[in-house]
Amino acid sequence: MEKQINANKYSVQTLDLEFMGFPGTIAAYLIPNRHGVTLVECGPGSTLDSLERSLIKHGYNLKDVNAVLLTHIHLDHAGSAGALSRLGADIYVHHVGAPHLLNPEKLLSSAARIYGDMMEELWGEMLPVMPDRLNSLRDGQIIEIGGSRFRPKDTPGHANHHLAYIYKDICFSGDIGGIRLFGLSHLRLPMPPPELHLGKWRESISKLLDEDISIIAPTHFGMYTDPRSHLTNLTEQLEIIDQWINYTMQTQPTLEELKIRLNHWMLEKSNEDGLTQDQMEAYEVVNPSWMSALGIFRYWQKNVANQ
Repeated sequence: MEKQINANKYSVQTLDLEFMGFPGTIAAYLIPNRHGVTLVECGPGSTLDSLERSLIKHGYNLKDVNAVLLTHIHLDHAGSAGALSRLGADIYVHHVGAPHLLNPEKLLSSAARIYGDMMEELWGEMLPVMPDRLNSLRDGQIIEIGGSRFRPKDTPGHANHHLAYIYKDICFSGDIGGIRLFGLSHLRLPMPPPELHLGKWRESISKLLDEDISIIAPTHFGMYTDPRSHLTNLTEQLEIIDQWINYTMQTQPTLEELKIRLNHWMLEKSNEDGLTQDQMEAYEVVNPSWMSALGIFRYWQKNVANQ
């Protein structure tokens, strides 16, 4: 087990948004600046109250947030961005995702097709970002906020509008860095539709391996001091899931059959890695196997079956 880092010397704090009552599943990262607070990620609308409570513990409130760096626009990462923009925060996001924050109707409609009646409970309200607060980013474009410098890395594979951020020797890896909870070495790949692409994901990991970083901080969850081991493990997991997908999809399962088979396979891997029942449940809450099955099904149809 790799212990999560105490990042006080980096002036970075991990804020636990306690998604769905589960601690240690969705993080926002707090970095003080000269004029207030920068956040990397802000979580969904359903955790806005948790975000405020976490900020208060560190001597801040929501109005102190003057900048939010989003790795991508999925609701668990960006859902609170509109609300924070109304309180004065500048929102930074990949240029491809930016239009969907100005008008989230299509994003919400797509999410509703996936989550159905669970939308409100899971994600809460997502407001449009104020136009004068939205900043579109491209690969390598340096951002300077109150004396701090951040460098975004275009890292598709999980989503085409995904950025990782390099700050000092820390990489905030969003979802391209996988899901790693409770300080464990167990990694999961979040594979939602519609933009999952394993080849692009591999290329993104190669980009991060070329960076001189000492800490990796996935949004799910925490800061780890073994970035090279983490990313190497992630590459291995990509190869394993690629082999599993090719073997499984050759049998032409229905979507419902795929959901059952993927859930069973993930359960086996969790048992092999010694996860407790509570730990398995937390991984499933933040990364439902049925959602990844949807992503795999679409990925196969779009990128493999019809090629």
